[in-house]
Amino acid sequence: MQAISVSPSFGPYNALMPMGRPAKSKRAPLGERISALRERAGLSQTQLAAKLGLGQQTVAYWERRASTLKSEQIKAIAEALQAAPEEILGMNPPKLRGTGPAGKLRQVFERASKLPRDQQKHVLRVIEDALTAYDVRKAG
Repeated sequence: MQAISVSPSFGPYNALMPMGRPAKSKRAPLGERISALRERAGLSQTQLAAKLGLGQQTVAYWERRASTLKSEQIKAIAEALQAAPEEILGMNPPKLRGTGPAGKLRQVFERASKLPRDQQKHVLRVIEDALTAYDVRKAG
């Protein structure tokens, strides 16, 4: 008799969960703003950490527990996220997009973000190739 593996797709960690495991505690307001700006920039914690020359754990700490940061850190985060330091400090809330219909490209990207990671990488390569070809034609 052959063994059959059954893995429930409704467990605590599954493909429908967009961002790692659920938090045990509520984020600090500063961390909430950093997380929102990072997601708006389309960066993962690892990518933001790489831009800042830090480890992913530092960015995770900022988003979960930090209540204050040094002014140099705020400035570096703002530059990496293409945001104003005031947005990170909560003095200038991020501008929300209008409520009109999403553009076709945005809709396609939202659908592509739901694909398995290996298929997302294929889509990304195709897009990067198209953009590179466009840049070459434009320059030449």
